[in-house]
Amino acid sequence: MGLSPNLLKGIEALGYEKPTPIQEKIIPLVLETEKDIIGLAQTGTGKTAAFGLPVIEQIDFKNKTVQALVLAPTRELCIQISKDLQNLSKNVERIQIVPVYGGTNIDAQIRALKKGTHIIVATPGRMLDLIKRRAANIANIRTVILDEADEMLNMGFRDELDGILEKTPAIKRTLLFSATMPKEVARIAENYMNNPDEITVGKQNSGADNVKHVYYQVQSRDRYLALKRIADINPNIYGIVFCRTRRETKEIANKLMQDGYNADAIHGDLTQSQRDEVMRKFRVRQLQILVATDVAARGLDVTDLSHIINYNLPDDDEIYTHRSGRTGRAGKKGISIAIIHTRETRKLREIEKKSGIKFSKELVPSGKDICTKQLYTLIDKIEKVEVDENQIEPFLPAVYKKLDWLSREELIKHFVSAEFNRFLSYYKNAKDLNISEKENPDKKGKSKRSRASFLRLYINVGSKNNLNPARLIGLINEALDSGNAEIGKIEILRKFSFFEIDNQVVEPLITALNTKDFEGVQLMVEVSKEKPAGNSFSKSNSAKQRNSGNRKDKRKKTYQKNKGNRGQRDHKKW
Repeated sequence: MGLSPNLLKGIEALGYEKPTPIQEKIIPLVLETEKDIIGLAQTGTGKTAAFGLPVIEQIDFKNKTVQALVLAPTRELCIQISKDLQNLSKNVERIQIVPVYGGTNIDAQIRALKKGTHIIVATPGRMLDLIKRRAANIANIRTVILDEADEMLNMGFRDELDGILEKTPAIKRTLLFSATMPKEVARIAENYMNNPDEITVGKQNSGADNVKHVYYQVQSRDRYLALKRIADINPNIYGIVFCRTRRETKEIANKLMQDGYNADAIHGDLTQSQRDEVMRKFRVRQLQILVATDVAARGLDVTDLSHIINYNLPDDDEIYTHRSGRTGRAGKKGISIAIIHTRETRKLREIEKKSGIKFSKELVPSGKDICTKQLYTLIDKIEKVEVDENQIEPFLPAVYKKLDWLSREELIKHFVSAEFNRFLSYYKNAKDLNISEKENPDKKGKSKRSRASFLRLYINVGSKNNLNPARLIGLINEALDSGNAEIGKIEILRKFSFFEIDNQVVEPLITALNTKDFEGVQLMVEVSKEKPAGNSFSKSNSAKQRNSGNRKDKRKKTYQKNKGNRGQRDHKKW
């Protein structure tokens, strides 16, 4: 592919033999042309090596100024990219790569930059700060790489990206990598790229082949119980649980730890050292379950995950693909699970349609199923445990004497009970968490009681303000700082909209939303006094209908009055 022997040695040392599809397309293009490139690819496709190898290859070591800048959305991804580039270039002498990111001492990063560097890997906020302090000079930069561009914009880094890119020279190469191509990413490409080539590559690991997609349907209040049962029926689980908000992430992780699971959380409130410690434990499998938000999980390079669990479905369908792509890698099988409530079936079908995957519905395991699985796992563990005769021999006479009064059968019962009573006691009278067909609101015959638990709210923004159902759901979840509230019918109109919401959260939701703005509009949310009138219902239409009705009533009364007068005149005449 035109790479130098030293780089090939680094690749070989890492155990790679074949380039991924995106590497096959990007590397020669970067080495052989000066074109700007847009690479559309999902997580796990090998993007870092795709841009990293040719950039390292083209470094001019006689020039001691910064030659390449890589921008990434999170600290974790920034650190991971930096480590990957260092591993790929470990046989390349004199190359200097410096990661800079928030949450750590900026003075140490300034000192590292002053020593000289060829490649900076940075988060947008910290990079702009360093530019303003004149600690990072990118005036002579040759290449800019925007990795996970869609995520940087989703996280609100638009101004920072503009501020950084405006400081770069007019003549340079820009490589932009993104999983999706929303309007904001297209704007960046239009403003800062010169007639770019677009390379689109599917995921390296096909979800249909390597990942099994499963969903369990429960009431919102039973989500956590369902999560525990999923963990219990999979004793060797090694996975990530995705939540919508950092508050929910902390709550779920704390509950799991209190209930005796090897779990912890990673979120934006942790210091870098705390995050590093959590990730160290997870990588060495001291933790079986990591609870995370999508933002915090960016850049986590963990292999061999057995499960991805969606405690909540993401607002953006594309994010589900990002999540599930973290398991089933390198030819291994993985399972992606969605715990959904009664009103999320439609969203599940949308993900199926857009992603080309197929979910299978499974029943939440019963207490008996879990106890059976845990018991057999325990017996397998005991059967296969290694016995060190020399170490244990001195203690055996006392043990034999102590247990001499128990028969073989009684000894097994005591042993199993000692290890297993917790599960037997907990699941003794465990209820069925599965929703029956009668309870499912997507089926005909929905009960009036379930409809009565929803209130219809009015919000003063609509399609004119770029509101859509996904963004409205995101607003609601952000306002409640939770993903457990059930949302009913949504009607997006031009200047305003209506939505149904669980009446238990109406008061805090209205209070929270009325303090926010959306696309520059101060939000005004209130309980709607109007009843829905089909898909075309709107407040203004309703007013027109009332006015129209009033006019008809007046005409009718006038007609009846005139008719009566005519009758009287005719009677008198007769």
